[in-house]
Amino acid sequence: MSCIRASDGDEDEYNPFERRQIRKANSAYIDYMLLVISYFSVCVYLVFISTTLRDVINYELKIDWSVRIYILLTTCVVAFITQVRELKYLVPFSLLANSSIIVVFIITLYYIFKEPLALSNRKLWPELSNLPSFFGTAVYAIEGIGIVLPVENKMKQPQHFLQTFGVANFAICFITIMYNIVGFFGYATYGEITKGSVTLNLPNEELLAKSTQILAAVAILLTLGLYYYVPMEILWKKISHRIPERRHNLAQIGIRLGIVVAMMGLALTVPQLEPFIGFVGSIGSATLALLTPIVLDTVYRWPAGYGCMKWRLLKNIVLGTFGLFILAVGTYFSLMDIVAIYE
Repeated sequence: MSCIRASDGDEDEYNPFERRQIRKANSAYIDYMLLVISYFSVCVYLVFISTTLRDVINYELKIDWSVRIYILLTTCVVAFITQVRELKYLVPFSLLANSSIIVVFIITLYYIFKEPLALSNRKLWPELSNLPSFFGTAVYAIEGIGIVLPVENKMKQPQHFLQTFGVANFAICFITIMYNIVGFFGYATYGEITKGSVTLNLPNEELLAKSTQILAAVAILLTLGLYYYVPMEILWKKISHRIPERRHNLAQIGIRLGIVVAMMGLALTVPQLEPFIGFVGSIGSATLALLTPIVLDTVYRWPAGYGCMKWRLLKNIVLGTFGLFILAVGTYFSLMDIVAIYE
């Protein structure tokens, strides 16, 4: 079997796909999926911030307010943050948030290692029914595709973004290490009562723990403007030409506010962190992070660009099967978890 790749001319001659026709449809699909994922992600953060505030404030004030009340209150702040339209004004807040997250990470590890770890009485393997939700959550946690291109495009030296030791690889390695450390040792400490964010397991009666929880919520709140920037840019480019220029400012304010209210409504409907994260990761992140790149790579390399013994095609088939598994099964079980909330 020949392992020689066809020339570009031969590849284009025998390619059954019209790439230019596919490109437009694919671009529209990715734009709309980014809109869905970005807005759903903001809903997840709304729930996280509100859950944290509920745990801390209810304990301090000896009240029993529902998490939905805190979602309403948090939305009032988010409505102002999401009115910021320039990326350069959002970056300092993101830098402050990242610094805060590192502090939260260190203090959380302090509480995790404060008591001896007890792995002997922990379940090493989850129930099979929980695996699809886990995969969806894992993909959601490390994906971050919505802010990749905007960050690269705004960099002073964008060529440093995708280098071997560039920004993207460094960031994903750092995030993966942090998630693995906190996830493994957090479960070793708290076991089956581990919550959607391990910071929610910190003791409410200690000032340091409460401060850490509030700091985590504030850090996420500061990054909401950045997560909101991408979908709003996409949406505005699609609809701005239909709005008179003199009304652009008013339209921006109204659209941004209206979307925040819609996200608040969704968060009020599903005020549980764990199934919401699994659902967003399964239905959206798996599509954009796994299935879409696989399809594009397969189409682009057709028919003679798959390498020796078509190893690239085999790789895409394996990864595509895994992505479809997460999309179908993960979404199903996440929806079942959401339905169970109301039973």
